[in-house]
Amino acid sequence: MSIQKIGVVGAGTMGNGIAQSCAVIGIPVVMTDIAQAAVERGLKTIDGSLERLVKKEKLTAEAKARAMGLVRTSTDTAALKDCDLVIEAATENLELKLKLFAALDGLAKPDAIIASNTSSISITKLAAATKRPDQVIGMHFFNPVPMMQLVELIRGLATSDTTYASVEAVTKQLGKTPVKVKNSPGFVVNRMLCPMINEAVFALSEGLATAQEIDDAMKLGCNHPIGPLALCDLIGVDVELAVMQVLYEGFKDSKYRPAPLLVEMVEAGYLGRKSGRGFYTYG
Repeated sequence: MSIQKIGVVGAGTMGNGIAQSCAVIGIPVVMTDIAQAAVERGLKTIDGSLERLVKKEKLTAEAKARAMGLVRTSTDTAALKDCDLVIEAATENLELKLKLFAALDGLAKPDAIIASNTSSISITKLAAATKRPDQVIGMHFFNPVPMMQLVELIRGLATSDTTYASVEAVTKQLGKTPVKVKNSPGFVVNRMLCPMINEAVFALSEGLATAQEIDDAMKLGCNHPIGPLALCDLIGVDVELAVMQVLYEGFKDSKYRPAPLLVEMVEAGYLGRKSGRGFYTYG
């Protein structure tokens, strides 16, 4: 199947990054969200991101204008009805995603593929909310989407070879590197990454070192470009907690139990960069 037009559900960090990646290579994209303010913020983010590339001479002003012209926004999911591929990039919440997939199944054209950018939730479970489980796949991008090379492609139990081949092809077209992953809690990267971050939160709560010292230790001792607690703030403390809960419930293994401090921070609204405060304070 040739994918000529892509829809993105969610105009947040991941959604607008996916939309930008599509538009830059010339694929028309429809970016939707429930509120007009959200789609406007998403569009503004894309504009700012492309403008930085223009200033760095990595993109011409003409190429930026073409890309912006390919991004259409809407608060009505009906705008996605003529898309060949719809990528859901909503909040990491199972009930919300199940409702979205059922709704998308009802409005997307019969041969359209529905993908999820979920970082941990079962693709098989999401596919079961539709009448086209063979056309459902996981398409897990990484933050920041325009810069990060990897996309985990997750096959559900019913995902067809045709669906996988089409999504693999468009992933490569986006300039990304697809990695085939079996459907399992946390997939590959987050199954390893999120427990590491969770353990850093345990270390902090036990007073082994300060947040800065923990991050410095991992950067200097393991050559990580960013420490685990700063990374948690970047991806969202609530997202980290959601992934750990999926791992814990999925494997029923105590090694995946979320750190109590992680839970408490989410309860306090300390969600990281997006809220202005997490393990660090942001201006």
